[in-house]
Amino acid sequence: MKIFHVHSLPLAEVIRDLAEAFNTNYDHSCGEYFLTIPPDIGKGFIKGMNFNDGLGLIYYDCTFLEDIELHFIVNHVHPLKFLYCLDGSISHRFENETLTHTIDQYQNAVVSSSRYNGHVLHFKKDFRNYISSVEISRREFKNKMECELHSMGKQLQDLFHDVEAKSSFYYDGFYSFKIADLIADTQTFMHEDFLRKIYLEGVVYHILAEQILQYQDDSKDEGNRILLRRSEIKLIEKAATLIENELSDLETIDVIASKIGLNVNKLQEGFKILHKMTVNQYIQKLRFTLAKNLLLNTDLSMSEITDRIGLSSKSYFSKIFKEHYNLTPSEFRAKHLSFKKH
Repeated sequence: MKIFHVHSLPLAEVIRDLAEAFNTNYDHSCGEYFLTIPPDIGKGFIKGMNFNDGLGLIYYDCTFLEDIELHFIVNHVHPLKFLYCLDGSISHRFENETLTHTIDQYQNAVVSSSRYNGHVLHFKKDFRNYISSVEISRREFKNKMECELHSMGKQLQDLFHDVEAKSSFYYDGFYSFKIADLIADTQTFMHEDFLRKIYLEGVVYHILAEQILQYQDDSKDEGNRILLRRSEIKLIEKAATLIENELSDLETIDVIASKIGLNVNKLQEGFKILHKMTVNQYIQKLRFTLAKNLLLNTDLSMSEITDRIGLSSKSYFSKIFKEHYNLTPSEFRAKHLSFKKH
């Protein structure tokens, strides 16, 4: 395992120290500093940018040839870090502690060391590690906080007000789908220079706001949580497949949510994100699509079609179909079959 030390703040100087430790060069453009990992160490890059009022962003997209530890050691209060693992897996520990926390894909951690103690990040070899870190110098950032912090809750209030780092803090969880999208935005925005800097600053503030909302959501009982985590997207896709396969004999939304392992709030939130509609609207859409197909391509009776699409009343099927298409199912079938003959 190789160990590299960083003895500087802010992020511009962090990149400079890393470049020196890696025996390579670094570049910068409009306040964004970046280095390419040299081939004798691995591949990928590290980028960092400082904004106003003590806010910064650094991200690592690296695959190392052997296990690597980055030791951030400086005789100063270290920034409050919001770490997000988009790919791979890293470990974090405080300089003055032996306890190590692993942060896997889709997980995030909020970390603050005590006093002048630093941070140690461990990267496994032969794994692509894609990590974003929003960093806040609380003493500078405090000038930005013109409003009270009551909505944050006491723990976060204390954390942001602890400018002298009297206490350490560690929290981890699974970051939300919204945060995942925002982090992706920091990578896909193609403009450069001043436009890029002000855009990234806005996105980083948005990430911070969503992180606070996520922290508050995590404090609720599991059944009352609303925010969908990035790790739960596959469960939403599983629910959509279940609905499609069991449309003719569909159970309640509560049962569907229970089957896939989510609460109803998250199930609804997931469908709004992925399908731009509620679960009921999605079910209705599938029913109309299947009904149209059966009306046009089979000789099934209205009662049989009603059963196939999971409704118990032929009259109700006729009513909602007419509301949607301005034709009853029989009229729809007759009109389109007549059109086909001509």
